Amino acid sequence: MEGVTWTGFSAVLRARQSKRCFLDRPVSRRVLEKVLRAAAHAPSTRNGQPWQVAVVSGSSRDALARRLCADFDHGLEPKPDYPNRPARPDETTAARAREAGAGVLRAKGIAREDRAARRTHVRDNLRFYGAPVEMIFHLPADAPPGLFLEMGLFLENVMLALVACGLGSCPQYSVAGHADSIRDELGLGADRLIVCGLAVGYPDESMAVNRFRPRRAVPAEYVQWHGRQPPETGSAG
Repeated sequence: MEGVTWTGFSAVLRARQSKRCFLDRPVSRRVLEKVLRAAAHAPSTRNGQPWQVAVVSGSSRDALARRLCADFDHGLEPKPDYPNRPARPDETTAARAREAGAGVLRAKGIAREDRAARRTHVRDNLRFYGAPVEMIFHLPADAPPGLFLEMGLFLENVMLALVACGLGSCPQYSVAGHADSIRDELGLGADRLIVCGLAVGYPDESMAVNRFRPRRAVPAEYVQWHGRQPPETGSAG
């Protein structure tokens, strides 16, 4: 496609990573609308476009953060609308999760045995890492697995478009653990399923946690080739 090169597209893909510290700098509605409009080009079955997004900022963002932090401080157990991992994940997946989690803690200078600091780190999720905008993605309460696929395609588009606009983000299943409070605070009905939150803002790149990059698997670890592949015939762009 004219104007799109592999080099530019790959740079956006590689630049996307979860950011966990944001600058105290507002994000304009104009930029957010541009991002969401572009992201809506994600594919969906029969063009159903099932995704819905609550964009929360300003005093509404602060009120939601207070509500979720109060749940946490009062010891309310997370109660998400759906599980996001199998009861018994395979060892490779579990090892990657442990490695990434440990890397984030190291980048923040948190010792494994420091329970108070680890608790503060978990709580920081619920104040959206200081991001000025929190997006809440939701689907119909009776959404089948296929709609989660379509939401995922849309969500990835949002995150990549944010990168292209100089912004950062962090998808948050942890926020979805407080689904009832989110529905109540934002006036969403019981007919809506909370998929995840997305912290959005200008990342503070001076913070080590924003420079941490977990190891990514190489194709040999997750690709199975079937049939004979054609020989290389030129540049991919």
